[in-house]
Amino acid sequence: MVIFVDAVGRDQNALVTAVWGQNCVNVVMVSLDEKATDNYGRQIERSTSVLHGSVMPAHGMYWRWADEVKNPIQEPTEK
Repeated sequence: MVIFVDAVGRDQNALVTAVWGQNCVNVVMVSLDEKATDNYGRQIERSTSVLHGSVMPAHGMYWRWADEVKNPIQEPTEK
């Protein structure tokens, strides 16, 4: 199990379904949306080709181990 950090920086427990090299994985997790249900319960979500937080400078859309520090939130920069 790993922690998947979504686009807005929320942590989700995730299972790795495929490994693509040392830092890239596919993951599956239970939807954070409580309304996203079907006959089996809460729906699942998948994310593919997710890079590890150490090679992904953004604050979201990466994976990390549970004991690793989360990437800091970065504010948008002005053009």
